[in-house]
Amino acid sequence: MPAEAPIGTPLAKYLGDTILDIDVTPNRPDCLCMVGIAREVTALTGQGLHPPEVEYEETALPIAQQISVEIADPDLCPRYCANLITGIKLAESPRWMQQRLLKCGMRPINNIVDITNYVMLEYGQPLHAFDYHQIKGRKIIVRRATEGETIITLDGIERLLSQDMLVIADEEQAVAIAGVMGGADSEVTQETTSVLLESANFSPPSIHYTGRVLRLPSEACMRFERGISPELTIPALKRATQLIMQLAGGKVAKGLIDAYPGKRAPESISLSTDQVKQLLGVKFSLDQIVKALTALGFNCNIASASEVRVTAPYWRSDIHQAVDLIEEVARIIGYDNIPATMLAQPVPRQNPEPILSLKQKVRYSLIGCGFQEVITYSLTSLELLNKLLSESHPLEPMPLRVANPMTVEQEYLRPNLRANLLAVLSANRRYEDGGIRLFELGKIYLPRQNDLPSEPEMLCGILSGFRFDKSWHGGDDLLDFYDTKGVVEGLLAHLDIEANFEGSKDESLHPVKQAAIVIAGNQLGVVGELHPKVLQAFEVPEAAYLFEINLTALLPFTLGHKMFQPISRFPTIVRDIAVVVDAGVTHQRVENIVKSFPLVERITIFDVYSGEQLPPGKKSLAYSITFQSPTHTLTDEEVDQVQQQILDRLSSELGATLRG
Repeated sequence: MPAEAPIGTPLAKYLGDTILDIDVTPNRPDCLCMVGIAREVTALTGQGLHPPEVEYEETALPIAQQISVEIADPDLCPRYCANLITGIKLAESPRWMQQRLLKCGMRPINNIVDITNYVMLEYGQPLHAFDYHQIKGRKIIVRRATEGETIITLDGIERLLSQDMLVIADEEQAVAIAGVMGGADSEVTQETTSVLLESANFSPPSIHYTGRVLRLPSEACMRFERGISPELTIPALKRATQLIMQLAGGKVAKGLIDAYPGKRAPESISLSTDQVKQLLGVKFSLDQIVKALTALGFNCNIASASEVRVTAPYWRSDIHQAVDLIEEVARIIGYDNIPATMLAQPVPRQNPEPILSLKQKVRYSLIGCGFQEVITYSLTSLELLNKLLSESHPLEPMPLRVANPMTVEQEYLRPNLRANLLAVLSANRRYEDGGIRLFELGKIYLPRQNDLPSEPEMLCGILSGFRFDKSWHGGDDLLDFYDTKGVVEGLLAHLDIEANFEGSKDESLHPVKQAAIVIAGNQLGVVGELHPKVLQAFEVPEAAYLFEINLTALLPFTLGHKMFQPISRFPTIVRDIAVVVDAGVTHQRVENIVKSFPLVERITIFDVYSGEQLPPGKKSLAYSITFQSPTHTLTDEEVDQVQQQILDRLSSELGATLRG
């Protein structure tokens, strides 16, 4: 502000205007203009609405003799109106108009273009001005674009069109992209003396699609894609014609072009006081309901003592059923005037989705293990995904690409949670030198041929750094594979699920430090140390460990009813054995055999040895086996017999021998 601005003067008085910055919901396109907001204010305050008075003389030849309009695709253009003004003089707009446009975020260009923008902001109806003498054949054709058709738009860029887009054309070529942007060949220039003023209504999905595909967002596109009323075309056209006469001179052709193939008779909606009470929980009188709706411009006809037939005004394209009317009644009467009361009936029983309950259990379990949950975007990039694989193993199949990505970093739907989670680990590793434990729950998107993508719910977790916080006690031990495997085992135990761990070949993990998570013969996940090349690609300086579980596939194993089993009152007997097996025999195979005996309550491995005292290619596995019976106290003879049976099976199936 200038230094001479008088201190103490109200800002609105000094600047001359009060600017309202209003966040309009997508269902209210009628509020994207000054008149629309004024209607709302009059309904709330009870004052009268004073729209602009529109008057002008029509002195030129009838418009029907100078131009014709054909709507070839009425499903995309319900109404097309036009007016013709000849003998205009192009110039700058007056300062008052320029200032108002600037305060609304629009750049003044010239009096004709500024008038179309001004009326759009005033009435909510986008307009477009063509240079009349550039319309070939003196005919406007509203049609779908032909496949591969091109047009140079007002910004000087050639646009490639498809048959799903609507264009305004003359007899030779497209002169505008309907509802989005005009063409350079027909734009208003300094040589323009006659303008054909367009005021039309277009299909919202068509305009939305065209604007997004061509990446041409605009004020006009924003209004059309929200569904403005076809009845706005004539009032806005006449208002713009009046302003052109005042600011650019000229003569107006007699009559208007009004092609209206999509005309529909207004439909009334029945509304009763009982419906209002059922939805709002309070009984309003019919007079209160009628008064609230009438203030908003609705036409109300009393049908009975408790019912009214309501017809929405032409500018309210969002009103379709009784609940829409009840919402209007509530907000005009005031939500504060609706009393708070106790519920009349019991709250319905909640039946949460099983997958939501499972995710909550998983979340609590991992938080209890010291993990922190992160939420990343569902969109990612090929560059990030390729860091998970070596150069010899490209992504197969290719992830799903977004049709209109906002950035290169968000171009594809994620086929896994790993990439984004590793990026989070990398970013946090720069600021944290302790242990990091992260997990994410979310959907991934896997392409399927000729069908919508598969969207399984996944769990992915990552560990890296120190096992304990640093202190004077020490705490320099690093997390390893068995910490990660222990987290998975603890999580599954919390869900009452028992899993086996078998060999796997995941390209992103270390070749010999990984395992598949197998439940009832189905591989539902993987756990292991990340491959050094992956760590290098994500700039993680130390070893990191990952586990991943398909929760959608895991869900059926969590739905069974839990059965209570009393703790056995009979004592246990613990025996230690050590067996020598081939180096390739896994602990899991030994454990499965031992646990198959009914008297075995628990088995714990406590030592693994391979060295000089054993033959080459052999290793020793030492176990502590707990025996217990639910019906009686075991004797040494019974335990000896079961132990011998265990050794016999280990010998016959795995070639194991008892270590002396």
